[in-house]
Amino acid sequence: MNKKTVKILGIETSCDETSAAVVTDGRNVLSNIISSQIDLHSEYGGVVPEIASRRHVELILPVIDSALDKAGTDLNDIDGIAVTHGPGLVGALLVGVSAAKAIAAALNKPLISVHHIEGHIAANYIAHTDLEPPFVCLVVSGGHSHIVLVKDYLSFEILGRTRDDAAGEAFDKIARVLGLGYPGGPAIDKWAKDGDPRAVHFPRVKFQDNPYDFSFSGLKTAVINHINHLNQKGEDIPVADICASFQQAVIDVLVDYTISAAKEHKIEKICLAGGVASNSLLRETMSQKANENGMISLYPPPVLCTDNAAMIAASGYFSFLAGEFADYTLNAIPSLRIGSGHNGL
Repeated sequence: MNKKTVKILGIETSCDETSAAVVTDGRNVLSNIISSQIDLHSEYGGVVPEIASRRHVELILPVIDSALDKAGTDLNDIDGIAVTHGPGLVGALLVGVSAAKAIAAALNKPLISVHHIEGHIAANYIAHTDLEPPFVCLVVSGGHSHIVLVKDYLSFEILGRTRDDAAGEAFDKIARVLGLGYPGGPAIDKWAKDGDPRAVHFPRVKFQDNPYDFSFSGLKTAVINHINHLNQKGEDIPVADICASFQQAVIDVLVDYTISAAKEHKIEKICLAGGVASNSLLRETMSQKANENGMISLYPPPVLCTDNAAMIAASGYFSFLAGEFADYTLNAIPSLRIGSGHNGL
């Protein structure tokens, strides 16, 4: 007897992308519709939560309809509805959670809650269909910087995390100070290609109590102080050199700590996930360092690095197989910790 194909509808509204996707068996994407709000928030230099929430309300149903249409299916053929319920912006999360609960209740379909970071990790299962745990995953985005030991599809251990700013947040702030626009990551990556990463030495923080924890607040301050110092002296701002030096400082710690964590836990596979995983220097450096240490490094294509519903559906598939479903008390939890269960308890 042939194994039944499991078709999951994924919904993602944790920040400023409204997304819905249909994925079969956790790895085959039939559709992945993403409606970005970058143009709405760019004039503010960052995401405005109230604007994001209102836009999600306007877009959620049309985006879900588009995902179903592109997949050539309808809600009756869906086996389960997976939705991000945290972490993220509470108003934005509530839009997706409310839609998922309504669909699940109306059709009597399983409701599956997904942790946003676990979703980012699952993007690698789509990009690399033969990938299986265990592996170490570096999750880096505007809101998160984590080194995660993926023990199994539903078993995670955080080995390191940022103690202040996320890497992507630091990219956005420095780009804003340099007048490069929002989002900052792609702009800095582009400018850095024409700069000297050794032009300015910026600090790399190391904690004694946990060598895999990150801190980017001091680095961010150091870069801003350097720019202010040049301005006070009336000197030109070498934008490319500053971008290259700042980016190098971030990538150095991200790669070094991840490789060290993998070596300590005797893991030979390293994955990248999150928006910053699209950074060209991070991909190049991680691949090189992994290869030097007898490891392999894997990462999703850029469309699966940003927030998207395909990764949420992929993650939800493994919960579906395990029979781990949420009930209709499911709520949005903006500070949800990874591995904390359906209701964040």
